[in-house]
Amino acid sequence: MATDPTSVVTSYLASFETGDPETIAAHVSDGFDNVHTSALGSSSHGRSAYQDRLPAFLSTFEGIRYEPVETVTEGDKVAVAYILNATHGDVAVQIPGMFRFTVDDGLITRRVDYFDSLTFLRQTGQA
Repeated sequence: MATDPTSVVTSYLASFETGDPETIAAHVSDGFDNVHTSALGSSSHGRSAYQDRLPAFLSTFEGIRYEPVETVTEGDKVAVAYILNATHGDVAVQIPGMFRFTVDDGLITRRVDYFDSLTFLRQTGQA
């Protein structure tokens, strides 16, 4: 696996297309901080807690694909503006968002996720 921060993050985002929680979680450290800023998200700490939550997330957002719009890297920090593409129930959703990552020794140690929850609620008929 690559160790430079941009390649690690790019591989992590692409790994969601596998639908495999183990493959996705292999990109994060044991002490991984998964921070959600949206009221619809919930944060977690640690690789195993993160991996335990992935199956439910992947089944809620079938066929998930993160489409990077812009990536900025400074040292061990990587910021990615993205569009999340998936199917939620029977509705195709495209949710804009932003990730901030910290990468250390080839693993993601922190991820902060900012996503447009109102767009999600509107697309799924909940707002």
